Amino acid sequence: MGRGKIVIRRIDNSTSRQVTFSKRRNGLLKKAKELSILCDAEVGLIIFSSTGKLYDFASTSVKSVVERYNKTKEEHYHLMNPTSEIKFWQREAASLRQQLQYLQESHRQLLGEELSGLEMKDLQSLETQLEMSLKSVRMKKEQILTGEIKELNQKGNLIHQENIELHKKVNLVRQENTELQKKVYGPGVVSEANCASHITLGISEYSTHSPINLELSQPQYQKSDTANVMKLGLQLH
Repeated sequence: MGRGKIVIRRIDNSTSRQVTFSKRRNGLLKKAKELSILCDAEVGLIIFSSTGKLYDFASTSVKSVVERYNKTKEEHYHLMNPTSEIKFWQREAASLRQQLQYLQESHRQLLGEELSGLEMKDLQSLETQLEMSLKSVRMKKEQILTGEIKELNQKGNLIHQENIELHKKVNLVRQENTELQKKVYGPGVVSEANCASHITLGISEYSTHSPINLELSQPQYQKSDTANVMKLGLQLH
């Protein structure tokens, strides 16, 4: 004969109640342990008996499980509570406004405005910051000018080589014309000056000296009441 169905209600007999508590508590703890092992779940179980005795189980630690539970519950509450979400974004907006105000004040101070409320230490810090910024600007400017000068020198060298090649071709054409004049008028009749006069190329003698190089002169700084000015010059060599 099968076991009858147990009615779920408080057991009046204290002895039977204690026996049932002990059996079901052990079964519940066993099931919690099996669940954590089989399913790789983080399980926490806390039991207080009617006499106030504590029984617990946790796959990691009871404290860790409780902290995770509280954190998850709080996040879920914020997501489900529109009022809390509105307050959160209001705090974020206020923080962003403060940051914007600070950046605007710093920008005005860098422009030399609203300096009346600054102390000597603050002014020295601002001066150091401006000097560092000015130094970075000058370095960047010098890099750009140096690159442009290098590019111009490369183009000048290329043009110089092309002119040398053209000068060689002109000389070759002159020699060919001289030979042609000798064949036409006979040897010794046509002088070098007469051959040159028959060629009207309109090109003067080209110098094969080294090409022009551009260089960036060293900056000379002069202290004044305003700002330091870097003087850059192009020298021809």
